[in-house]
Amino acid sequence: MILHYASALLISDLHLTPSMPLTAQRFFDFCEKDALKVDAIFILGDLFEYWVGDDAVLHSPFHQEVKRALATLSTKVKTYYLHGNRDFLIGSDFLKKTGMTLLVDPSKIQIAGDQYIVSHGDALCTADVGYQLFRNWVRKPWIQKLFLRLPVHWRRSIANNLRSNSTIQYQKAERVRPKANQIKTNVTLAASAALLRGLAGDKLIHGHTHLPGHHHENLNQQDWQRWVLSDWDLDHPETILPKASALLIDANGVRYLDLIRS
Repeated sequence: MILHYASALLISDLHLTPSMPLTAQRFFDFCEKDALKVDAIFILGDLFEYWVGDDAVLHSPFHQEVKRALATLSTKVKTYYLHGNRDFLIGSDFLKKTGMTLLVDPSKIQIAGDQYIVSHGDALCTADVGYQLFRNWVRKPWIQKLFLRLPVHWRRSIANNLRSNSTIQYQKAERVRPKANQIKTNVTLAASAALLRGLAGDKLIHGHTHLPGHHHENLNQQDWQRWVLSDWDLDHPETILPKASALLIDANGVRYLDLIRS
């Protein structure tokens, strides 16, 4: 069954964490104001910087505040969530308490009369063979069950080490072979084409790459459009320009909504 809505806002890659208070505050404002202007909200993964289990945030004031904001939002606007590569362990307990509805990755939705395929996007980065092997392993249910049985502080330590190693490897690759690294960490035409062909679609929306933009693409006589969602970061002006946007779809079409100036 395909979801149908007259209007929607789509966001991803907020990477919410207590160490980024300005970004978190913009999300709270989004839930209280911007999100109420449409019929549905779609969060396409990586809402949090990392997630090591629903039980790990029971006593976190920050995560409890996010939970309350989502719970309030979902009573006013239908809110959907799709797992990202940082928070794929968000489970049924957190979803139930926030009122969000989990979507499989990928999913087909219909907004303002047009159909779109939505995905987090990491599964489409098929040029990064090492990451795809890692992704395949950590998404196995039995691996996740074993991980969630570990003490919370062990899980946090593992997550922090993985994030640190990933950042170091990415920065090194950017210094040594920047063009090759950008190709490796981006979605591929072949993966996008196969996904859309399998779901009979020609419009794709995803996040993950932090490269917002609207693309017209084709491969082997297959044509499609692809929209990439922005990541959010309002806390590091010394290294990057503040960024936060959403993709708005309604009767007037598809367009990016600048959440910094709004």
